[in-house]
Amino acid sequence: MTGDGCSRRALLAGLAGVVLAPAARARPVDRLAAAGTLSIAVYRDFEPWSWRDATGTLKGIDVDLGTALATALGLKAQFTDFLADESVEDDLRNMVWRGPLIGGSAADVMMHVPTDRRFQLQVDRCVIGAAYARERFAIACGPGADCEVPPPQWAGKRLAAELDSIPDIWLSGSFGGVLSGQVSHHMSGAAAMAALIDGQADVAMASKAQVEHALANNAAPHVKRRVGPIPALPSPGWDVGLAVKDDSRDLADALEAIIERFAGDGTLDRIFAPYGVSRMPPLGNG
Repeated sequence: MTGDGCSRRALLAGLAGVVLAPAARARPVDRLAAAGTLSIAVYRDFEPWSWRDATGTLKGIDVDLGTALATALGLKAQFTDFLADESVEDDLRNMVWRGPLIGGSAADVMMHVPTDRRFQLQVDRCVIGAAYARERFAIACGPGADCEVPPPQWAGKRLAAELDSIPDIWLSGSFGGVLSGQVSHHMSGAAAMAALIDGQADVAMASKAQVEHALANNAAPHVKRRVGPIPALPSPGWDVGLAVKDDSRDLADALEAIIERFAGDGTLDRIFAPYGVSRMPPLGNG
């Protein structure tokens, strides 16, 4: 959220008689040890990273990794799953350095935060690092479409993507907009992949993790993943890591060291494997 956005929110809150919550005070490592818990924020409905199954149980790569991080610190993991706001900056404000305006409290650590250096400079109230994976986009196709052809040849095919996502924008706007009228919009990349597997779409575009997880868990031999590069795609991929409040740098350092150890001893790969996702190592924060 830009400075103008924050000013508008403060103005509206003042007009409505709402008192904005003060910034939360972070818990350094010694206070965490005394409390015995590590509070962890994960995204809601974000399969395979974090979601609730049919029984309401919270699961996913980020949940398993968060649990492992807490255990490595000698703590018990305590999770909060939250709905994504309009931007990651909003999510960090709500879940890390200030806390929600209504109910709840800030977490000690938030999972799945982009670690791009330019982004880090925009959110100086947080320490972002400990990258544990790299993500990018992928495409999968059913028997009604050839996945390896130039995308404009998908004219007339049924396309699926998460609403207002980069895949949605790419499918709708690239190549002169030739595919724009064929895109069905879904609430998540996982839902777009489900539509493809169920035969409701011919082509789906989502994150690599969402594509791999969907194909692994649904045993869909009729669906193939595109092998060739995705042309004219503005995003080459992004590293994901952790965020803590800026006055809890000792926790950030501890988490960085644990992630480095997990990468070296194979723990990260073992956490990813049950979800059918092949972990891509992060490129770095440059």
